[in-house]
Parts: sequence; C-alpha cells; structure tokens
Amino acid sequence: MSEQNKTEQSVEEKAALDALRVQIDQIDGEIARLISERASCAQQVATVKKANTDGEIVYYRPEREAQVLRKAMERNKGPLDDEEMARLFREIMSACLALEQPIKVAFLGPEGTFTEQAALKHFGHSAVSVPMSAIDEVFREVEAGATQYGVVPVENSTEGVVNHTLDNFIGSGLKICGEVELRIHHHLLVSDVTKTDSITRIYSHSQSLAQCRKWLDSHYPNAERVPVSSNAEAARRIKGEWNAAAIAGEMAADKYHLTTLAEKIEDQPDNSTRFLVIGTEQVSASGDDKSSVVIAMRNEPGALHELLEVFHRYHVDLTRVETRPSRSGNWNYVFFIDFNGHIENESVAKALEEVGRLASDLKILGSYPKAVL
Repeated sequence: MSEQNKTEQSVEEKAALDALRVQIDQIDGEIARLISERASCAQQVATVKKANTDGEIVYYRPEREAQVLRKAMERNKGPLDDEEMARLFREIMSACLALEQPIKVAFLGPEGTFTEQAALKHFGHSAVSVPMSAIDEVFREVEAGATQYGVVPVENSTEGVVNHTLDNFIGSGLKICGEVELRIHHHLLVSDVTKTDSITRIYSHSQSLAQCRKWLDSHYPNAERVPVSSNAEAARRIKGEWNAAAIAGEMAADKYHLTTLAEKIEDQPDNSTRFLVIGTEQVSASGDDKSSVVIAMRNEPGALHELLEVFHRYHVDLTRVETRPSRSGNWNYVFFIDFNGHIENESVAKALEEVGRLASDLKILGSYPKAVL
C-alpha cells in the first residue's frame, strides 16, 4: 500500500472513530441523566415510606429486586449477555438503595472470602459488608439487629452440604430471604517472598483442598496440605512464609496482593457454591420462588416415605432433602427440605398443612426468589 493510501486510510479511520466517540459521549450523557432520574425516584420512594409507615421501615424488598433483574435480562437484546446486563442493574439498584438506607450485611469472613464475594454479588458494592469469624456469629449478628442481613454458605456442588449452617437454623428464628449461586474458581497463590520451586506447604479451607485434590496430587503430591478457617485466612498466612502457597479466589488474591501461580485448579470445572441470605422478615412472592422448611418426624417405620408422598400428591417439586441428627430426644429424624414454589401458593400451602399434621414439628425457614445472578 502506498504512503498516500495509508494516509487516506488513516484520515478516514480517525474520522470514523471521532464520530463514534461523539456518539458514545452523547449516550453516556443520557445514561447519566437517567441514572440520576432513577436515583431521585428512589429518594421519593423513601419519602413515601416514611410518611405512611408507623413502625420500622423496610427499604430492601428481595422480591422486587429479583423482578427488576429478571426484566433487565428479558429486555436485553445484546451484545452484552443477560447476566452481565443484570450485574450492571444490580449495582445501579445498590447505589440507589443506599440513598434510602445503606444495607448492612454480615458474612462469613475474613475479608476476601467467597462468602463476601457472594454478598457483594447479591447486594452490590454499595452495601456495607461486615466480616464475622464463624457462621453462628453471622446468625447472632442478624438476630441482634446489628446488621439487617447475613450471608452464609449452605452447599457446594462437589463437597455437598455445609452442616453447620443447617444446624444453626434449628435454633434460630431467622428467615431465608434469598439465595446466591457462585461459580467457584480456585487459584494457587504465592506472595512476593515465596520461592516457587520450594513450595512444601499449601494452605486453604478444608473444602477447597478437597475440591482441588486431584490437581494437588498431580502437581504437589508431597506438599503438606494445611486446612485453615477460610481461603482468605490462607491467603493472609502465606505473606510471611517463603515455602508456602495458598488456594483461594481472585478476591483474596487482590485483597492480600498475591500472585496467581496456577489458575482454575478445581477438579470439577462446574464447581459452584450456594449461599443463603438470612434476615428477619418474610418475603412476598416474586413469581419464581423457592421455599425451605425443617421437618421433624416421629420415629416410626415409613415416616420419610409418608412425608415425601404428601409433596408428590400436591405436585410440589422437591429440589433438596437433607437429614440431620436432632438436638432433642423427642424424635430421631430432622429433614431440611427445599422445594420450588412460595408458601403463598395454594398447592404448597395445602401440602404444608398436611405435613404439619404428620410431623412432630414443622418450621418454615422462608420463601424467597430463586437466584437470578
């Protein structure tokens, strides 16, 4: 291509780019105007609530937020995918809600855990997140009113249920207000003092070590595997150990300024963890909901079969059934059951009414929107 043609192409390219940039600037201005308009509406919502509510004002409505996110995904025409569009709306709603009242959320800490990542995914980065050292402390923080909500892990697709979370529900009056599903990617992290050819110790949470077992057997068969309270704690601990590495996620790597030595080392590529959002209020139906209950059955032959038959007869779709030992001697079986539908649904209400007559005890943990993000 001649120099003249190159020059002509360069001039044409610059003109085209300049025109597109002018268009982008105009669109950005319109987006900013509309976001400000939306924020103003949020402030007006707060004013109306204050004027018409005598008791405690509820600013955060899980069912309403789930509906808005679903509509954002339904309206999306691309090129951004639906989940990315919903994430953008999530942050806009989070910022607007903070104008009414910032949401305070307790999570299983320390900072940098997957639970914190789940909390921010659900509530957005305008929420105030508070790390707690244990799952029962998250429950206590919400019960005491120090935070409005808490986020705790409940099950992993590879390693199964988190029993400590289920056990806390037995003696708690808190409700499940939402759920978060998070794809879990584990990375092998090192610090600036790590001698990467001399790694003899690897820290992580026991579940993360289990989720990366095959990779560790292949790459570090002789390294000591040290379980700690969380992946973030593992990331923090290696800062002063030249022969140690940690298995954790991107948030922990950023928080503790670590380098990724190996990416996505989990044995199952679809590894994911489900988290529950706990609070004090019952959530109204959103149109696509899930419910959770705890049922204690008498020690009688066929008790579980009789229980499941009721749900089958009313066409209630069970998504999870877990058994835990009872803390009381009055019965032997305690079942944690998740199913599709809201307790306001007629078929669900009839099924639970009949189950209540069969069971020694029936405790409704809550109905809540299915995870959107």
